[in-house]
Order: sequence, then structure tokens, then C-alpha cells
Amino acid sequence: MTLPLILLPGMMCDARLFAPQIAALGASVLPITEADSMQALARQVLDAAPATFALGGLSMGGIVAMEVVRQAPDCVAGLALMDTNPLAELPEMQARRGPQIEKSASGGLISVMRDEMKPNYLAEGPDRAAILDLCMDMALDLGPAVFIRQSIALRDRPDQTEVLRNFTKPALVLCGREDRLCPLARHELMHALLPHSTFRVIDGAAHLPTLERAQETTDALRIWLTEI
Repeated sequence: MTLPLILLPGMMCDARLFAPQIAALGASVLPITEADSMQALARQVLDAAPATFALGGLSMGGIVAMEVVRQAPDCVAGLALMDTNPLAELPEMQARRGPQIEKSASGGLISVMRDEMKPNYLAEGPDRAAILDLCMDMALDLGPAVFIRQSIALRDRPDQTEVLRNFTKPALVLCGREDRLCPLARHELMHALLPHSTFRVIDGAAHLPTLERAQETTDALRIWLTEI
């Protein structure tokens, strides 16, 4: 029997982030928008998920996925971590959150997304402008309240390195080679921590390989699923 595949999107993204993978793999996407801590977001995922499932997450979704594993390791039959980070947030990054939250709360979400976030998302390529527009659409549809909750959750997140060290089921660590938000070294660390992981670097992609290099990302996920 094929296990259900649940995917968790990145900050200010929704199921459209995984549209190619939904079409190819029959994945389900759960939102991570309704709480301001990783612990509460993970509980909400578990409340909505089946008893056993394969779990993948990109960026913030990967961070929530690690917390899901911490809370319920027996429920997660396999773990795919894409363009994410297992470490607690550094103080210099935490310091940026306050002004972004204040700006978003006072009507400046478009500016925050356009000037401070979107330029770091993607590699150069023919689809870059269209994907950036999609990112903006997803962010504006979710709105400033979600931005604030997710910012707080990211700011206060725990370190998850021990969780990865103790996860012995099939894992995939995948990232775009040009990702500046969650660089290659973070993924090398996760691969080293996970006892049974495959490491895949996607050329021609940065932070959103599910859209930038959809076929290569889907193929890597499909191979991982066969190992579960």
C-alpha cells in the first residue's frame, strides 16, 4: 500500500508551491499558518494527518516537519527536507524579525516581501519572474497576520539536530545549489546527521526547486518514496 505523502510549504506559501508534485505524486499539502510556534504548528499537522505518512517540507515547512518528527516519530515513515535549516535562529536574524513584523502590521507586507524576501528566493532563469509573481500572490493571499505568526515561530524555533540524529527511517535532503537563505552547508549537516539519508543538490535552482526545477525535484521525491 502506498503511504500518504504530506507536504508542508515554506513561509508565506501555500499548496501552489508544490503544484507539480501534487500532480505527479498525489501529495497532500497541509497549511502551517494558524499558530505562532513550531510546537503548535506541528500539533496541528498531526491532528490533520493520517496515522502514518511520508512527510516532506520546504524551508519553514521543513522546520515544522522536524518538529513533527520530534513529537511523533513513529507516525513519520520517511522524511524529505528541502531548502531548510535544522538550527535555531541566529541572533542577527532574530533582530530582523521585529522591524519586519512592525512593517507588515502597519500595511507594509508588500514592501517586506518585495524588497527583503523575494530577491533571495530564486536563481536566474526563464521562469524567474513568473515564480516571483506567484510568490507574491501566495503571500498576499495569506496576509499580514500569517506573516506575523510565522515570523514569531521562526524566530523562536528550537534546534532540531538531535531529532535528525535519532531519525532512522529513509530521508531525503534536497536543496537548490544557489539557495542563499538555506545554503548548501546546512544541507550537508542534515545529511550527516540523518543515519539513512540521500543528499540531492538541484542545479539551476535556489530556494524553491519545487517550482524552479520541478521535474528534477519530483524525480528525487519519487525515488525517496520507493525506499519507504
